[in-house]
Amino acid sequence: MCILLPGTAEAKGWKPLFAADLSNADCDRSVWSVDEDGVISATADQALWSVEEYENFELELEFKNDRCTNSGVVIYCTDKKDWIPNAVEIQIADDYCDHFEAAASTGSCGAVYGHLAPSAFQLVKKPGEWNRMKITAKGKNIRVTLNGKKVINMDMSLWTSGKTNPDGSGIPSWLPKPYAGLPTKGYIGFQGKHGQALIWFRNIRIKAL
Repeated sequence: MCILLPGTAEAKGWKPLFAADLSNADCDRSVWSVDEDGVISATADQALWSVEEYENFELELEFKNDRCTNSGVVIYCTDKKDWIPNAVEIQIADDYCDHFEAAASTGSCGAVYGHLAPSAFQLVKKPGEWNRMKITAKGKNIRVTLNGKKVINMDMSLWTSGKTNPDGSGIPSWLPKPYAGLPTKGYIGFQGKHGQALIWFRNIRIKAL
């Protein structure tokens, strides 16, 4: 569990994104739960959302994959009911699963899903081990660090098309809105269970920039 000691994390502006009992989270409590160690998990493919909107922040968290986990951290969401085209997703995936075997693709762990591949592949640890992720979102700039390695530095203003990335690669059809036009303030979310693969989160904290 994330414990903020007086004069340390609190003094630096960090705070837990969610209460220890998830009382300030927007989620289906029959799906999402937190155990006595502060580990958050889901039993279905539903998202866990903040009740507040955030802009210009640093977000730190730990996650643990199952075999073939396909999850993500969602930022800048403006529509929780139709979040996929109305948000930015930082991918969480089990890169050791055959489903994600394409090295450093936009579906790899740490990618901005469908838009920008991470600079390195398989930095995520194998299923069952805890990983650390840091997302820095400041206006149109998004940076992602995975297990201490910087993997993303995105300028959203360069994504002026909803069909093609700046490098010429295609954007999935279900993500038709150009990132250059997306708002840079919104809810923060976490994807739940996909198929038979679970995902676990802990120590989720945020700091305003």
